[in-house]
Order: sequence, then C-alpha cells, then structure tokens
Amino acid sequence: LTSEDVDRVYNEYIGNAENRAQVRDGLLDAIGDCVFVLSAIEVARYHRDAGHTVYFYEFQHRPSSATGVVPEFVKADHADEIAFVFGKPFLAGDV
Repeated sequence: LTSEDVDRVYNEYIGNAENRAQVRDGLLDAIGDCVFVLSAIEVARYHRDAGHTVYFYEFQHRPSSATGVVPEFVKADHADEIAFVFGKPFLAGDV
C-alpha cells in the first residue's frame, strides 16, 4: 500500500467528514466494504468466470422492525433483505 492509496481510501470514506458521527459512518462503510463487498465481488467473479449468470445487488432499505432495536445510523443490516425476498412484509399477523 502506498501513501497515495492510503490517501485515496481516507478521502473516499472519511475525507469530507464534518463531525464524529460522519467519521463513524465512514469507518463503518469502509469496514463493510472490506468484509462484505470485496468478498462478494470475488465470489461473483468466480461464478461469472465459470460461465454462470450473476446478479449483484445492494439492499439499503431500513425495515420498520429495526426501530428501537438498532441505532438510527444503521440503514439495512446484514440479512435484512431476507424477509423482503421471501415476502414477510405481505404476511398478516404474527409469523
């Protein structure tokens, strides 16, 4: 890693932060990209290179069930999309 690389990463995630909350959000984005996005892209490329069709998406909808459970700065958490993919919002009653 060169100092240019470090500067580029800093500017991408934290460079325009005006307060501590924005620094926190930038660090969370950087960590999320390292832990989830980079590995997901790598796996998607393996499947693509094997000749398979690959669909890649990013889920950003904050479910109403997160209210009072997770901090407000958390948009969509890991696996939050599962209920939407399988239709839970359309079910009636307590499931």
